[in-house]
Amino acid sequence: MTAPLTEGYTPGEHPEAVAGALAAFEVFIAAFNAYDQDGMARALHYPHYRLKGGALTVWHDAADYLAAAKVRIGPRWRHSVCDFCRPLAAAADKVHLDVQWTRFGEDGQPYLRFRALWVMALRDGRWAAQLRSSFEP
Repeated sequence: MTAPLTEGYTPGEHPEAVAGALAAFEVFIAAFNAYDQDGMARALHYPHYRLKGGALTVWHDAADYLAAAKVRIGPRWRHSVCDFCRPLAAAADKVHLDVQWTRFGEDGQPYLRFRALWVMALRDGRWAAQLRSSFEP
């Protein structure tokens, strides 16, 4: 990552929740960039939701999510960088993260940048992403 995950955030009432959510988000980033399917699947809660372009997609389990993961990312993709990840709000069991992604191709050049809202949730003692809303084209 190029920017610290906590940049711009002043811990509030739930610093442990924010720390847990950010750690889980980092696990997703590492798995995503390694295209570690098991790691990506474990970094999400199911059902997992994504709102993109006015359409809500629901993945009911890891197999459902992974079935077309490479297609969703696109053929040009080689890695992504989280430009920033800012906690916006937190409760003991939920944290909202303001995220910006940049995708890079084989040539090492960026070809896509977009913002997203990630909602990290604590379920069954485990932090993971429950839903996201992105401005990805």
